[in-house]
Amino acid sequence: MSENNFEIYFYKNMNISKNKVVAIGYILRTQENGSIVEETPDDRPLEFLFGRGMLLEKFESYLDGLNEGDSFKFHLSPAEGYGEYNPKMVVSIPRNVFENNGVIDEKVIFVGNVLPMQDNRGNHFNGTILEILEESIKMDFNHQMAGKDLYFEGVVKSVREATEEEIEHGHVHHEGHCCGHCHEHEDGHKHGDHEHCEHRDNPNHECCHGTGHCGHHKE
Repeated sequence: MSENNFEIYFYKNMNISKNKVVAIGYILRTQENGSIVEETPDDRPLEFLFGRGMLLEKFESYLDGLNEGDSFKFHLSPAEGYGEYNPKMVVSIPRNVFENNGVIDEKVIFVGNVLPMQDNRGNHFNGTILEILEESIKMDFNHQMAGKDLYFEGVVKSVREATEEEIEHGHVHHEGHCCGHCHEHEDGHKHGDHEHCEHRDNPNHECCHGTGHCGHHKE
């Protein structure tokens, strides 16, 4: 075996460990053998920098040590996932927060839509609109998967060394450029009834791969 062939073989058998860039394809169910509630497109796997605390700790633990081509299947309890459902995370926000010149955009503000919000401390939250009232809008800031069991199965698409820049920035650079990452609030702060919360724009962030949960980033 030539030296070059050996190097190629070694690369293909690189295992998942800290500071490796990992791409996985997966499906998610909330009941064992139930309907699929989330699935990565074949051409857009979830890609992330492993071991940097960006994803659920238990999610990463099941991937640790796997190689390119390995399959996986595991279950996370609510405690290991997004926690139990907390009724205190359902709050009413003054309607004028969502208004532009006294009018709300009904293409954006409708029951069931998920909006990015920001409180007066600068913390970011995703909230689901539950009810639109005359003076306020009721929103649920629980994660959409809170209180649910998570059944994952999938395959490791690729594993590679992260670049020095990716390690320094703490996230993957896509197609050779830095596009930031899906920033999630991690300090444990809970949005309270009396805190001011602002509606902010929600561009379609390519780094999130359109999953709606940013690849199960910590929240």
